[in-house]
Amino acid sequence: MTQADDKESYRAWLAKVNQLCGNFAARPLDGKFYGEIESGYARGLKLSTVTTRGVNLYRSQEEIRRGNDTWFYTVFQLEGQAVMEQDDRQVILEAGDITLIDAARPCSFYWQQTSRQVSLLLPRQKLEQQTRLRTISNATRLAKTLPMVQLSHRLLQESMTSPGMNENESEAALEAIICLLRPVLYQQDAIPTRRDRQYQKIMALIDEYIQSEQLRPEWLASETGMSVRSLYRMFADKGLVVAQYIKNRRLDLCAQALRNAHDDEKLAGIGYRWGFSDHSHFSTAFKQRFGLSPGEYRKRYR
Repeated sequence: MTQADDKESYRAWLAKVNQLCGNFAARPLDGKFYGEIESGYARGLKLSTVTTRGVNLYRSQEEIRRGNDTWFYTVFQLEGQAVMEQDDRQVILEAGDITLIDAARPCSFYWQQTSRQVSLLLPRQKLEQQTRLRTISNATRLAKTLPMVQLSHRLLQESMTSPGMNENESEAALEAIICLLRPVLYQQDAIPTRRDRQYQKIMALIDEYIQSEQLRPEWLASETGMSVRSLYRMFADKGLVVAQYIKNRRLDLCAQALRNAHDDEKLAGIGYRWGFSDHSHFSTAFKQRFGLSPGEYRKRYR
């Protein structure tokens, strides 16, 4: 293969990564590049199998702004070795290991030698529903020796090789993977700081008043005795924007309601219930987050 062919293969691979996994940038590493990516949709399971070497794939704030932050990448290492970085942490994955990467925060992946892994898109709303007041350990090695990790690998492989799974079964498999990994995803060793406790209080307050029109950054700051600037900085330290988080939380709850809504229930009423007084704005924001209009989303899950 000529050098021109190598460059074309590299560009085509990166374009497909961006199409299937969200916005990323890349730079070549020493050695000959090789890259393949296969998408897979086991009904509700959105995943990609990446086989590559000689490249550094990364996601900076620029890519995050242009992309979708509604996911966590759950990386199942199948063969070879990979290096994953996020939040000043670096993890080296061997075959059988798992790690979690937050799509809303900068990250970097290094594949020096040939590596094969599955990246399962884990909806943020599902994970956060089960980990509401706990800190999730991103870029932490979940070792292949852990029983929960072994069971998660097995369940993923079974789901990938079961073409007869229906929507409900794949949704149940996704929930099961979250439940299996939940005990090993938390930062168990750190004692919460005063700032951590304040952040947890704010998150609880958001959920308590999520249907209220008064729920805005200024009101949150006043209720918790801090300045608006400090509130923004606290969320920025978590890779979040407070107003965007509130909007996304409302949209996640709207999506949950739509999955259980009757066909005759008005879409505007569902949006209004969760703080969207303008139906046009609700429909546009919902499609930006989920890739489907509220009506299309309801039909899909019906």
